[in-house]
Amino acid sequence: MSSFREDSYLTTGLTGMHVARHPTKTLANTYAKILRTTAKMPDDAAYRKYTEALVRDRAAIVEKAGNDWKMVEKEMNSGQIEELIIQADKELSLARQMLAWKPWEPLVTKPEADQWKWPPPK
Repeated sequence: MSSFREDSYLTTGLTGMHVARHPTKTLANTYAKILRTTAKMPDDAAYRKYTEALVRDRAAIVEKAGNDWKMVEKEMNSGQIEELIIQADKELSLARQMLAWKPWEPLVTKPEADQWKWPPPK
């Protein structure tokens, strides 16, 4: 028996994007990593709140679908499962960068008084 998905397609139809062998497992693992990363951020951090909400919703879809990657694609309506995996990988990378950047901390220097006014003062 092959380790390749039996109900899969041979190509994604997208240049350079290979067919994922275990897409729902890969996606579930990546979502778990994102949630572990955001858990290290303060509870009131905006990035944490909104990212966790989105990732939890998507993780619930993956969990409900089991190994049915077609259901995941249909429920999320955000592209092929391989594209969802890429999106999740990029979100994980961003979450790790946000953890390093700490945007929830106060600014190092105080902004100018007119910094956020529009149109800018002359």
